[in-house]
Order: sequence, then structure tokens, then C-alpha cells
Amino acid sequence: MFLKNVKLALVFMFLLLGTMNAFAADEGGATARQVVEKFQADLIAVMKDGKKLGYAGRYEKLKDSVSNSHELIKIARIVVGKEWEKLSEEQQQKLVDVFSRLSIASYAHNFKDYSGESFVFDSEEETTRGGVVVHSHLVIPGDKPVKFDYMLKEKGNSWRIINIIANGVSDLALKRSEYTTILQRESFDALITKINEKIDNYSKQ
Repeated sequence: MFLKNVKLALVFMFLLLGTMNAFAADEGGATARQVVEKFQADLIAVMKDGKKLGYAGRYEKLKDSVSNSHELIKIARIVVGKEWEKLSEEQQQKLVDVFSRLSIASYAHNFKDYSGESFVFDSEEETTRGGVVVHSHLVIPGDKPVKFDYMLKEKGNSWRIINIIANGVSDLALKRSEYTTILQRESFDALITKINEKIDNYSKQ
């Protein structure tokens, strides 16, 4: 009888813990997949109103969406590699600010009209370093789909995108190669100028 009661107590405890964990998940932040899918939904919504919004309107619509789904400070640090430590605090903040504007501008430029596109979730997997990769693809009517791999790291009680690989090409790797070269061969001010020029070009196209 005693053993039976102990077993019942253990079963009840596990059920209780399971319920508590479920509530914790509900009250906590979004999962990696939810972060990606929310961001993708925002992109599609902006695309649908793209022409009416114009570049400035798309930029404003995507500002919070990009900031809330991407770990922009970490990305800015990664794209300049070891050069980050050589920058002053003021320069680091300036780089994060201008890089954040570039990220939003690139989305506002590239996702500007809609012709029936849709994102489809494929799968997700954990990385050996505790991150998550969400695999999905963009369906484009009349054209080949674009495969997207989103790499995310946990931040607080949610997840943030730190890199996006489109059809096997890493956006982070491309930027890191370009930015570190400019910092090493030219200067910090030259890098900021080039990024601002790119933002300006996006706004005009």
C-alpha cells in the first residue's frame, strides 16, 4: 500500500511538473520557429502593400519586425570579427546603429512587391552550440523556390536570428569578408560611409 501511494505521488508530481512546464512555455518568449514565422509573415504583409507603402513605408513597417527578430548587436560584432575589439565604445555603437538601418533597408528594398509568394516551413534542428536552425523556403509562382536557413541563438526567454543562408549563401559571411577588408585596408569612417551609401542606394531603387 505504501509503495502504491509513493508511485501515485510520483505520477502526480510528474504530471504537476509537466503542467508547470507547459505554463512556463506559454508565458515565456517565442520559440525559434515562431520567431522566424512571425518575421516571414511580416515580410509577406509588407510585400502585399509594397507599392502602396513605397520604400519609406516599408522601412517603417519592418523596423520593429527586424529589431524584434534579429540579434543586431551580435550580428554587427560578428561581421567585423576581431576588429570589433579595436573599436571604441562610441564606434561600436555607431556601427550597430548604421548596420541596423542597413538590415532594415535591405528588407524594405528586396521585399517590395507581391505576386503570390509564400514561405513554407521545412524543418528545424539544434546545433552543437545550443542554437537552432530553422529550414524553410520561399515559394515563388513561376520560378524556382528560394531555400532559407535561419540560424538563431537564445536571448533571454526568446530566440533571435543571427544569420540567414539563402540558397547556400551566408549573408553574414559575405558581409564579414567585405567589412573586415574595409576596416583593415581603409578605416572605420570609410566603412560607415560605404554602408550609408548602400542604404541611400536602397532608398532610391
